[in-house]
Amino acid sequence: MKLFRNSLCLTTSLLLTFSSVHAKEFLVGVELPLSGSYARAGKGNLEGITIAAEMFNKHNPKHKIKLVTIDDESSPAKAQAAVEKLAGQGVVAVTGGYSTTVTGAGATAANKAGLVYMTHGAPGKDILERGFKTFFRINNTEGYTTAISGLLGDMGVKSVSIVTSSLQATAEVANDVKKDMAAKGVKVTVHTFDPGTADFKSIINKIKLQDRSEAIFMSALENDYVGIIRAAKVLKPNIKALVGLWSLATPKMATDFPDLMINVFGTAMLPYPAEFKTQEGKEFVETCKRLYNKPPDYLAQLGYVQAQVLFEAIRLADEKGTLTKGGLPAELRKTNRDTLIGHVSFDKNGDNPNFQQWIGQHQAGGKIPLVWPKDRSNVNMKYPALPW
Repeated sequence: MKLFRNSLCLTTSLLLTFSSVHAKEFLVGVELPLSGSYARAGKGNLEGITIAAEMFNKHNPKHKIKLVTIDDESSPAKAQAAVEKLAGQGVVAVTGGYSTTVTGAGATAANKAGLVYMTHGAPGKDILERGFKTFFRINNTEGYTTAISGLLGDMGVKSVSIVTSSLQATAEVANDVKKDMAAKGVKVTVHTFDPGTADFKSIINKIKLQDRSEAIFMSALENDYVGIIRAAKVLKPNIKALVGLWSLATPKMATDFPDLMINVFGTAMLPYPAEFKTQEGKEFVETCKRLYNKPPDYLAQLGYVQAQVLFEAIRLADEKGTLTKGGLPAELRKTNRDTLIGHVSFDKNGDNPNFQQWIGQHQAGGKIPLVWPKDRSNVNMKYPALPW
């Protein structure tokens, strides 16, 4: 019996080794900002992409995804150079990117090389008008606008000051939220600043003395939030809420700026710590804990979904014999499935028309529960509530 068991173990081991050795390996390029102004978002995205590769390889013994990662340093020029380098290394597709400006440069290079470029980092509208044949994204500005307008509407604010970066995607969301709120009879004042602005005291002072709004909506990026909230904490305008956009409702922001984030609202796809009821969701959480010794945040969730959808399309295209014949874009356009961020499908421009964001709020103990919409929330929002 002991000899039989040893033989069985040896046979199983050999079969696993054989399967691993003979699995088809596919190189997938990852172009992300791992340094520079967007580094927090890039690192969160990379965690999700890595988790997706780990889970895909576990469940698909005949196919293996190998990631080739390049830091674009939050620079459009380096994003373009990164994708060109990845194309030269023989990747079958590229995933990653953050901010429409930087991602647009990478997607341009990918389109020129005939490579699929999959992202959640380019929600701006104009990127869909550039004629890309190989560009795909799982989110868009409409999903963010609906969430921000919905939250402010449920708060019942009569006036809001919008502090927005002049960058394309942030300006688009700001403009759309302005239109939505104005149509509801809300007084809206917009303050636009240039990228790289560090001192926001003059803008906050105008909000305090002139606008006298009930809420501030920050349509901005990571470093901008810090400057805006710091200025508000010093000048203390008579507002009831601070609301932000992407890359704000994350545990990294809570850890790095604990004195600034408490009670601040931001878009999020899941609470922190993460909670899932599906088997896939539970495996996603456990894999993140095993690889990174922490639960995932919503940036990892978005990175996971964009990569998961891409990897599955690579597998299907390979099995159909179309992967090396330019069949991956066509396979992606057949996507019609539920994911950890909801339903995903792609239109002719590579956009996911099903995308919808939710809202999280930084609360005590580093927790970021979902607070909007009500059917997604697990606690009540704190309102009025501020970091001071």
